[in-house]
Amino acid sequence: MTQLVAGVDSSTQSCKVVIVDAATGAIVREGRATHPVGTEVDPQAWWDALQAAIADAGGLDDVAAISVGGQQHGMVVLDAGGRVIRPALLWNDTRSSGAASALIAEVGAAEFARRSGSVPVASFTLTKLRWLADAEPENAAKVAAVALPHDWLTWRLRGFGPDNPQLDELVTDRSDASGTSYWSPSTGDYDLELLGLALKQPVILPRVLGPGESAGKVGAMLIGPGAGDNAGAALGLGAATGDVVISIGTSGTVFAVTDRPVEDESGTVAGFADASGQFLPLIATLNAARILDAVAALLGVDHHELGHLALEAEPGAHGLVLQPYFEGERTPNRPDATATLFGMTLASTTRADLARAAIEGMLCALADGLDALTSRGVDARRILLIGGAAQNPAVGVIAAQVFSVPVFVPSPAEYVAIGAARQAAWVLDGTLPDWPVAVVASPAVDTRAVIRANYTARA
Repeated sequence: MTQLVAGVDSSTQSCKVVIVDAATGAIVREGRATHPVGTEVDPQAWWDALQAAIADAGGLDDVAAISVGGQQHGMVVLDAGGRVIRPALLWNDTRSSGAASALIAEVGAAEFARRSGSVPVASFTLTKLRWLADAEPENAAKVAAVALPHDWLTWRLRGFGPDNPQLDELVTDRSDASGTSYWSPSTGDYDLELLGLALKQPVILPRVLGPGESAGKVGAMLIGPGAGDNAGAALGLGAATGDVVISIGTSGTVFAVTDRPVEDESGTVAGFADASGQFLPLIATLNAARILDAVAALLGVDHHELGHLALEAEPGAHGLVLQPYFEGERTPNRPDATATLFGMTLASTTRADLARAAIEGMLCALADGLDALTSRGVDARRILLIGGAAQNPAVGVIAAQVFSVPVFVPSPAEYVAIGAARQAAWVLDGTLPDWPVAVVASPAVDTRAVIRANYTARA
């Protein structure tokens, strides 16, 4: 008898739901709904979108288990009645950069890395809580519980909320907890002393469930622990030791599955946990596919035409280099930076060179992230290139020229939602299933040193 499971990806831009055959991983049906634009959002919008996406996917009446993956770090603060106190600050809200600097000055970068696996930046939940305490003390005083986006959605799915405000029923998983700066991947415990640097009163934190542990039931349907979006993607791809996932979406991420925790006191690498019981060292860039959006719009072309233009230019774009910090940057940590175009000459200022410089700049920033991972002992034998921009053939070709590790482009799919569905199947059956992942491109390694040499010279 076929059993169906559901996976959710509540991302920055939208909510996706996939209904999957638990045995084979085949997608049976899908649904989607959009999220509001902005760096702070009323969580009610996520709940409304989840309901709409479930309906668009044909409902959950025949689904045996569900799990929610979601954007990491976002600050959802609840009062004693289970009400959301203020709109959630999202991962890409940089107003807490000053709070991050203050926290590092108080604790020390090395101590933060030792105790929480990472050095906090504006993205992380602790810095947002510190901002709340400093900027909105009246709201901070109301906080009775702190949750992350996927925690709050899981709680609502289980029937809790302002009408049933059981805050002690909040749950999370280790991957999302590891992005708060007050939970340790090494020990598996919250660090309440670190949390106390932001909020002075005791608050309820979600219970951290183990991999494959059920959060409970709604009727006969099991609820999985959920995951942060990158950990969900790793599950969806079946990533293992030696695999590096490079995701080119709203943000860019480079992460790998490892069997030991990684600490980096420089703050470049975030030492996160994954959703399988291992670890997920990661770097993130604020700028990724939107780099291509901006340059394509400037040139008056679509992404397909941008790729064709880029491949007309020589590797290195005749010295034209785009340092792509359009929205500030998280890696390197330059929240107030702007993008810069270097090397403009009469020969290099062409449509083709600008198109190539955009793709090279995006990929070189991610290659710097891969270097940071390998410098911390991460084994990189294969790159899995995912995200909408990865499907542009020019991106794959140029990636094979930027990286010295073989690049594979899996078929386009909602890997975060698929990973959440795979987790739901794990909860249902007690075993993590092995689902196939198709690869649509694997360009031969064709490293052109000039590309990164030009980029590094402008760093």
